[in-house]
Amino acid sequence: QVQLRESGPGLVKPSQILSLTCTVSNGSITTGKSAWTWIRQAPGKGLEWMGSIAFDGSTYYSPSLKTRTSISRDTSKNQFSLQLSSMTPEDTATYYCARVVQQHADYVADYWGKGTQVTVSS
Repeated sequence: QVQLRESGPGLVKPSQILSLTCTVSNGSITTGKSAWTWIRQAPGKGLEWMGSIAFDGSTYYSPSLKTRTSISRDTSKNQFSLQLSSMTPEDTATYYCARVVQQHADYVADYWGKGTQVTVSS
């Protein structure tokens, strides 16, 4: 079973850059037509797709976050990472990494990390 685990700081100051890493086990980030994805959920709000890096290295970003987001990978470590710049308190959320695959006509996040809480505060 594929396992994902997020790591990174729990507290970030406004205007700083958030850096999170997702370590993947029991599955390769370079195979299987998968998209390795960052999703967040702010308090009291729904899930928000932030962006993905596909098995071939292609990246896709949410239009609302595109100017502040960068997703990269380290294939030697089977990890992918998120950088979100110009952090504000509105970016306070639980951040999840997940694997997304296509199932018939839909894209489904079938494996998730447990999530990591990030608070933006001075």
